[in-house]
Amino acid sequence: MTVWREIDREMMRKALKLAIRGKAWVAPNPMVGSVVVKDSEIVGKGYHRRFGEAHAEVNAIKDAGDAANGADLYVNLEPCSHHGKTPPCADLIVKSGIKNVYIAITDPNPLVNGKGIKLLEDAGIHVYVGLMEKEARELNLPYLKKAETGKAWVTLKIAQTVDGRIASQTGHSRWITSKPSRRYAHLMRAIHDGVLVGSGTVHADDCMLTVRHVSGRNPIRIVLDTNFRIPPDSKILNTPDEAATWVFGSPEDGKLPEWSSNRNVRAILVGRQKGFGVNLQEVIDYISQNGIMSLMVEGGSKIWTAFLDAKLADKVEVVIAPIILGHGIDAIRDLGILQVHDAVQLEPFRWRRIGTDLHIAARVQRGDE
Repeated sequence: MTVWREIDREMMRKALKLAIRGKAWVAPNPMVGSVVVKDSEIVGKGYHRRFGEAHAEVNAIKDAGDAANGADLYVNLEPCSHHGKTPPCADLIVKSGIKNVYIAITDPNPLVNGKGIKLLEDAGIHVYVGLMEKEARELNLPYLKKAETGKAWVTLKIAQTVDGRIASQTGHSRWITSKPSRRYAHLMRAIHDGVLVGSGTVHADDCMLTVRHVSGRNPIRIVLDTNFRIPPDSKILNTPDEAATWVFGSPEDGKLPEWSSNRNVRAILVGRQKGFGVNLQEVIDYISQNGIMSLMVEGGSKIWTAFLDAKLADKVEVVIAPIILGHGIDAIRDLGILQVHDAVQLEPFRWRRIGTDLHIAARVQRGDE
């Protein structure tokens, strides 16, 4: 078992901190940061800034210049060894003269998965794996799930009152949460590849589902609309330059709507799910096979409930406003749970205040965990 030095932990912490800077820009690639260290001093640092651009190790070695020769490199994910959007990072590490490489976790992507480490070791570089492994996995859970299972990571984003309502009994919901919380919701859109709502949300709000209050890319907009009845003049169907729109339906006649020919819009036929409408597993399979690594389910209550019932949610982010509505629309509907010990188990890992609201982030625990 490797005994890590304090300097090793310090340098990997810096690499992880750098990696986070790419948060809203690098997906479906992972967030990666790297530092080059010589004589206990950082001589180069870098991170993966944007999908399709240079990887973290490349930027760090370029920053170090000639000082990389004989130095140590710290990186939170195994360097790639294959040609993709960019050349292999492992090749550059070898050419740079780096003598030791410290890696937090291996990359489960079949194109890498130990091949990068082997390439480095075959070149005579000492490779150490497992430094701050837990923190590195936490940083890139969506990427790791997609690489290991082929399925997209699913986050339910819920904004509710203290008494669990997302709207009044008339359906009025603007605004339950504070401005800082709504800004955070836009950040969440920016860091996910897709954002999903039901047709009821489109009917009620004529929403755009774009990123406006923070800097970041727009996600693919996804609507569940069993009978393809969202209005043809909806903004989400008529703003092709903002983002792509995918609408999943399961109409009895099997026909696609006229607006399916709109630019940057897809109407996708899937099967039906008993008691809900469209088959959620088919939706997840489709988006996972078409470039989406992480999905944010923004609403509403029927959809959140269906994802929980189908055991398709990986994480729940709840923003609780300090108000009480009494009667209103519940955030989560009936899950058929009769005993407390059968409840959906969550593992909270973040509690904080946003504006006047309470934000709780928690992972959904599986029965086999």
